Amino acid sequence: MELRYLTAFVAVAEELHFGRAAKRLQMAQPPLSQQIRQLERELGVQLFERNTRSVRLTSAGRSFLEPVHTVLRDLDLATRAAKAAGRGEYGRVTVGFAGASSHETLPLLTRAVRLAHPGIELAMQGQTYAHVALERVADGSLDLGFVRLPADRPGVRTRVISEEELVCALPSDHRLAGLSAIAPADLADDPFVSFPANAGSSLRDAAVRTCEEAGFRPRIVQEAPDSHTILALVAAGVGVTLTLTSCQHIQQTGLVYRPLAGSPVRLQAALAWRRDNPSAALRTVLAVAQDALPVPAPAARRD
Repeated sequence: MELRYLTAFVAVAEELHFGRAAKRLQMAQPPLSQQIRQLERELGVQLFERNTRSVRLTSAGRSFLEPVHTVLRDLDLATRAAKAAGRGEYGRVTVGFAGASSHETLPLLTRAVRLAHPGIELAMQGQTYAHVALERVADGSLDLGFVRLPADRPGVRTRVISEEELVCALPSDHRLAGLSAIAPADLADDPFVSFPANAGSSLRDAAVRTCEEAGFRPRIVQEAPDSHTILALVAAGVGVTLTLTSCQHIQQTGLVYRPLAGSPVRLQAALAWRRDNPSAALRTVLAVAQDALPVPAPAARRD
């Protein structure tokens, strides 16, 4: 059964006049009459009672009309949904993130996408640390990842969204808590709290590297999966940690933050996605991110 037969039937059923229905459909009347006769032959029932003066729906025609309306409405909805998806206004984008790297930036992006394109679903996958997010973007199991630079993978593109510095978090009664800045070498004898070694945390890597450049390898006595837990353990006196400036909003009794002495250790956060990802919804999210998460000025100058 052809769609044009259904469209012709609805036009005649609503106009109850072949001439007006043909004009509405912008076609001649004879082809319209032929389509109605063909539809009746396919159904095996008469849909209209017609004579030289009037056209009326039969009982079969009245029963057929509402289901046909439903079919045409559903088809229109499906057509508009397909076109919206093709324009990137509808779809699903998987996003990998972990706490410290996305605490400030992730809500900005999700709110902007929700307001501008409510038909796009962001499927959030937390506890996806930077290295893991990068690998999953590279293998195609994530559409978009919050990562740290450098992030060199074939076929993966990145855009800087924030730049932060390492700071020291330590118990408020620590021997160094009264200093205005902490030299990493002064922490050589302290126990450390950190992310798990196998979690793919770029923050842990940066902290270990900073300590090694100061002449020692940190003695990590406790691991935790997120910054809130790590800082709670620091406040409890378990050890010290190197964290990011974005985590300083976490305030707990017994916890203080101090900048590191010497040249600042900076980490750049970025969005990462596969260059060949065909998702129109992803392209829309990236376009929203241009405004919601502009490139920070220092990174823009470097670029």
